[in-house]
Amino acid sequence: MKKLLLIVLLLVCGNSISQNYKITYLRSSNGTLIDGQDPILVYTNESLTRVISKSIDENRSTYPSEFFNLERRTNTFIQIADLNEKSTIYSKDTLSLSKQTFELLNDTKKILGYNCKKAKTIINSNTIELWYTNDLNVKGAPTQLGQNLGLVLELNRNSNFVLSATKVEKVKQFPIIRKKEVSEKYVDGLTYKDLLWKSRFTTINVFKDQIVNFSDDAKSNDSILRFANGTIAVRKVKIPEIKVGSQIFVDLTEQSNGDAYDRTGSFFIIPTNKLTSFLDGLLNGVKTLPIYSNGNVKEYQGVIATANYNPVVELMRFYTPFGVKQYNYLELKNKTWAENVLYRQDVSDLRNLLSNQEVWIGINIGNYDKGGHKVSANITIHNEEESKAILTQIVPLFCTNNIMEMAGQEYGTMFSSDKGLEVTFKLDKPMKNCKLRYITTGHGGWENGDEFVAKKNTILLDRKEAFSFTPWRQDCGSYRLSNPASGNFPNGLSSSDYSRSNWCPGTVTNPIFIDLGNLEAGTHSIQIKIPQGLPEGSSFSSWNVSGVLIGE
Repeated sequence: MKKLLLIVLLLVCGNSISQNYKITYLRSSNGTLIDGQDPILVYTNESLTRVISKSIDENRSTYPSEFFNLERRTNTFIQIADLNEKSTIYSKDTLSLSKQTFELLNDTKKILGYNCKKAKTIINSNTIELWYTNDLNVKGAPTQLGQNLGLVLELNRNSNFVLSATKVEKVKQFPIIRKKEVSEKYVDGLTYKDLLWKSRFTTINVFKDQIVNFSDDAKSNDSILRFANGTIAVRKVKIPEIKVGSQIFVDLTEQSNGDAYDRTGSFFIIPTNKLTSFLDGLLNGVKTLPIYSNGNVKEYQGVIATANYNPVVELMRFYTPFGVKQYNYLELKNKTWAENVLYRQDVSDLRNLLSNQEVWIGINIGNYDKGGHKVSANITIHNEEESKAILTQIVPLFCTNNIMEMAGQEYGTMFSSDKGLEVTFKLDKPMKNCKLRYITTGHGGWENGDEFVAKKNTILLDRKEAFSFTPWRQDCGSYRLSNPASGNFPNGLSSSDYSRSNWCPGTVTNPIFIDLGNLEAGTHSIQIKIPQGLPEGSSFSSWNVSGVLIGE
């Protein structure tokens, strides 16, 4: 690995015969200083300007950390970022200063005793005013903006954010930031921004270009287990400790690898804290899962929690579009098809199921196509420095999404009886401010099936109605460009345009959160009732519902 000779040289220069200055800046929002901030420091003289934070100046190790130098003879920015203890990147830019434009105004005022002039510019619809002085015969600024105006002592953005100088000092020399050589990597400007951005959060790659299809040739390997003829992929993932209050996101990218139809997909956790888990059903067959029966003759495998079993917990329910990427050759006038579909969702509420654990995570797309679908999926963790978030506990309750459909798991048709779906659960201690994280989508039939007919969902807690609503999506036409293989009908609509029971081809179905109040220790029940439509010939209706209890 090369050594960062260019950066080391810049770190020790800045001690020329011209006067060196150190300027300290603080940030204010709506007239109030921001608490706990790391001040910005600008060191400058006739030939060099360096912008760093106070923590870097004091050699405190915080990652990622960034600073930049401006070599004034050549107007060259050199941006340097320590991504971690072992990785430093840098990039050079000789054009950005020349692209900056300002309106120079006649306004004047004094800041810290120096005569200042005003300049204004508009960037991304933000009005930015800069106050600069030429009294010290040096140039500099706390950001890249306005470096050649003079010495910028105040930056005001939209009259609600101010970055202002609090002290100007003469110094003998610039600080030596590193006392030893460091390894480096030169990257272009766009790559620099990307790597710096990604270093600010933790990314856990769960699946990469994973094929989810239906084939007798689907095989497991050392890290990924495949089930139900390849329509399910599962792997064990190690999740680091996640601070309370941090943000957790899942993202998934999908494209058709042969399948032309809209399909139900699920990105899910398999709880393994009880005697039996969904993993047992995958390994040993769906008949090994506990049975739920509600009197309508059918048996439903692994859909509700029992004393010895927890159902899967859906991180994200998603729906594939009609053949994105694979069928983009189906041209329509003025339509440019998407190359893939990105699904992204906040799952911070499920932190307790993820933090500091090895977790079985799976993905399923129900399909009968040998090419199937290609997917990549990640979990990203965005730590918060401070949080007043309250610790929660999580109780998985039910999931009727028949993830093992291609291995014989029954469809969610239990709502044809008056009992619907009912689960009984026991709390060992009271839970406060309980919420039911509820996902629901209707399926089946054609124009008279529950996919296309709005149906009321009623949720009962301990036999009393807690909430009811009619799940419905009317925005499906917004995603036409992800659906190249969607059929076009004589009325001028495409199949992907039609409103549906809480889902659209190419979208995520978001959970809703139902307030259940405070629950005492002991036994409780949750019941879901939906007026499921009757079968029509070989067509039938079903509902995929899943629920997790979250409380303090």
